[in-house]
Amino acid sequence: MTDSVFTKIQKREIPSNIIYEDEMVFAFEDINPVSPVHFLIVPKKQIPTMNDLQEQDKILLGHILLTASKIAKEKGISDDGYRLVINCNKGAGQTVFHIHCHLLGGRTFNWPPG
Repeated sequence: MTDSVFTKIQKREIPSNIIYEDEMVFAFEDINPVSPVHFLIVPKKQIPTMNDLQEQDKILLGHILLTASKIAKEKGISDDGYRLVINCNKGAGQTVFHIHCHLLGGRTFNWPPG
């Protein structure tokens, strides 16, 4: 499997504003934000889509969600609310085939999403 753009960001081959990193995930500002707060939380393990997850990845997925909560608190948006989005495949809007979670906040969101 060739490195995704996110793997290249993780390796610092592509510049990005990384705001969080630990042994399992890293998070950085989205280059095309759709809200005042828009970060991506990406596992260091390259998994193309949600359909490619394995049983052993459930700890990783939980860690992504806990990291999102931590970042939301640090950025001061946890009380007002935020949205987490994980797209799966092109029809849902996935453009980089390395799973990632969008953390969106800083504005009011409508339901259902577009």
